[in-house]
Order: sequence, then structure tokens, then C-alpha cells
Amino acid sequence: MLRKLLLLVVGIVGILVVAGVVVIDMFRERLSLPHRGYVTAEVFVDVRSGDSSRLIAKRLADAGVVRDDLTFRLAVWQLGLARSLQAGEYHFDRSMSALEVADQISRGRVYLRSITFPEGLTIEEMAAVFHNQPFGSYDDFLAAAQRVELVADLDTSARNLEGYLFPETYALPRDATAEDLVEAMVLQFRQVFTDALRAEARLRELTIREVVTLASLIQKETGRVDEHALVSAVYTNRLRIGMPLQCDPTVIYGLQLDGLYDGNLTRENLRHDSPYNTYVYGGLPPGPIAAPGRQALEAVFKPADVSYLYFVSRNDGTHEFANTLREHNRNVQRYQVRRLGRLRSKRQ
Repeated sequence: MLRKLLLLVVGIVGILVVAGVVVIDMFRERLSLPHRGYVTAEVFVDVRSGDSSRLIAKRLADAGVVRDDLTFRLAVWQLGLARSLQAGEYHFDRSMSALEVADQISRGRVYLRSITFPEGLTIEEMAAVFHNQPFGSYDDFLAAAQRVELVADLDTSARNLEGYLFPETYALPRDATAEDLVEAMVLQFRQVFTDALRAEARLRELTIREVVTLASLIQKETGRVDEHALVSAVYTNRLRIGMPLQCDPTVIYGLQLDGLYDGNLTRENLRHDSPYNTYVYGGLPPGPIAAPGRQALEAVFKPADVSYLYFVSRNDGTHEFANTLREHNRNVQRYQVRRLGRLRSKRQ
């Protein structure tokens, strides 16, 4: 009797072992089998800080990313990732196995969107770029750009973050705010404006605000990196001899602040009484007029070894430089006056 009972127990255990192996094999195949249970082009699943693997599994199953919550939980268990799942918003647009999904969430491969700010934009122009992306409104960005406390240790005179929002491409979560972006842009400025550049500014007895202001003028005058050092030399030479900078972009910036710029710069505009009018007031304007890039910032400290005092646009993105007013007037006649004459004759 005892022997029969023992054989029965062994038989039952054997059956359970075999059944267990079958179940494990079945789920192992289930874990590695791609699945897509949603009919839309893409789905997003939000994993919040502190969420349990059980709750995450339910959200993924409800969204159709995995077959069911048990499958995902088994994948997490098999990979040993129960304590490694990271918060964030995840994007899914293809069939994936539960193992792949678990791996993606454990690595924190959250969904990011890019936003690019070209060099030489003002805060208001950046706000327009921001508004055209699905992050927030124009006013949200303008408000965030007033947070002068972010640069208090760099510039005690800052009335906004003009010049300190570094032009770059930023990858942000879908729920990022204007404040999040502005903080990232200021942080990037700090990384670009290195300790070496700060030391160079002190050596030249320039404040950071003065460096960024001059760099913004260089940036607005030319988008060509190979001309940054030449434009820097012109302004450095003029500042050294006390000659007005006569920088058109500063005049335009002042007119924009006063709501007077209509897209055309006139002779009357050049007499407009604004602290940013470098035809009327000597030295640098009160502050930056745009966001300079890395090369423009560095050009402040590396002006070309030339004696140029003037430059004029060739109307092809490049400039003609001159040492004397006579040379400059000849260049203006060649590249501006004659061009205007040809344009007028074409219109007639």
C-alpha cells in the first residue's frame, strides 16, 4: 500500500514537473513573441515615478503594447528588472516582444521631441519658434525668459535672459514646459562659456555681459563663421579708438523694443533716440541683442589681426572690409548703391 502511494506521489510530481516545463516553455515563447494590439499609428504610455511593475504592466496591456500584464511581469522577472524600470513617457509604433518592452523601459528610452533655435535669434523670435512646436505658447516662453535669477551670478544687470539662451537643438520630453526648456538653454550657455573664456574676459577687463553683447553684434552682422574674427576686429578697433560702432542690428533691436520697426531701416531710424542706437551713442549697447553661438563668443577674444574699421555686405552673405572711409565709400557704391540702381531699373 505504501509502495503504491509512493508511486502515485512520484507520478503526480512527474506530471507537475512536465506540466511546469511545458508552461515555462509556453511563456518563454510568449515573452519573445512580438505583439501589437493597437490599431493607431502610435501609442504613448506614461510611467510615473514610484509606479509598481504591476501598475506599469496594466498600463502597457491596456494600451495594447503587450498581450497581458502577466506576460510583461514575467518578462521583468526573467530579466531581473523589477527595480530598474524608469519613469517617463514611452513611445511605441511597432510590434515588440514583452522582453523588448521591458528592456526599453529599464534603459529609460523615453520619448523626446526636438526643438532647434538657430543662432542670432532674439527672445521674441525664440518664443515664436517655441509657439510653433507642441510645447506651449508664445507667452509661456516670454515669461520663462524673464527669469534673471538663472544668470544672477553671471550678470547682475540682466533684465531678461537675452543672449543667455544658447542656440542649439534640444531634445525634451513631451510634457516639458517653457521653464524646463529655458533652464536647459541657460545650462548649455554655461557649458559653452567655459572657465577659460571667463578667465579671458577677466584678463581683458570685460564683464560677461559685455562679452555676450559684443558676441551678439558679431552674430547678427554675419552668419559666416569665417567672418566672425574680421567683424570682431572691426568692432574691437572702433572701441579702442572711441569710434561709434554704427551697427545697424542694434538700431533695429532698439526700434523693435519701442515698437517702431516695420522691416525697413531708414535714415530717420538711424537718428532714433535709443540706448541701443550705436550711431547716436558710443561704446557697446546696454546689453545683448540676440543669442550668439559658440564661434561668435570665441571671436570676441580672437579678433583677426587686421586694422579694418568698416565693412559692407556684398549681398551674397559675405562682406567687403576696408581700412579707410574712402575705401568703404567705394565699396558701398559698388555693392549697395549700384545694386539699388539696378533693382529700380528692373522695376520700371
